[in-house]
Amino acid sequence: MDNGASGYRRFLQGDEKGFEEIVRIYKDGLILYLNEYVNNLYTAEELTEETFFRLLTKKPRYSGRSTFKTWLYAIGRNIAVDYIRHEAKMTTIAAEDAEAYLSDETDLERSYIREERKIAVHKALAELPADYRSVLWLVYFEEFTPKEASVILKKNSRQMKNLLYRAKQSLRLELEKEGFTYEEFR
Repeated sequence: MDNGASGYRRFLQGDEKGFEEIVRIYKDGLILYLNEYVNNLYTAEELTEETFFRLLTKKPRYSGRSTFKTWLYAIGRNIAVDYIRHEAKMTTIAAEDAEAYLSDETDLERSYIREERKIAVHKALAELPADYRSVLWLVYFEEFTPKEASVILKKNSRQMKNLLYRAKQSLRLELEKEGFTYEEFR
């Protein structure tokens, strides 16, 4: 069992420290993953809070068929999809607030993605379709296996293999447009 699974098991048995451990381990990565769906860091933070709130209040059953992280990210993805379907609306931000939002988002991303290469890949990802961004984010940044990512994205193994291949090819082309060659995608 991974740390998240043991923390969740302890939480279900009444140990609140187990839940705190889950939040500490997975919060930042889940925020950035959900940001790929909603393109708004603050909304992604709220959806992450909703994901943890759902764990806290509903205490869904973790079967152990996948890693805890895979299971948690799938819950977060479902919450993001529900948000996009039912609640996503155009919002306006005051000009003076926009600068603060943008600087906060940049600071968080730069702390998470430190090297110049990863920043270039991140920018190229933004140009890709959402399903390509998601699969690449899960496999390369969150280090899920393709099998684990297929559970989160609700794809069978053949669909995942094809999606990952097409996503890598598209990313490679985007990077080449910018004059950058990323060896891992050759």
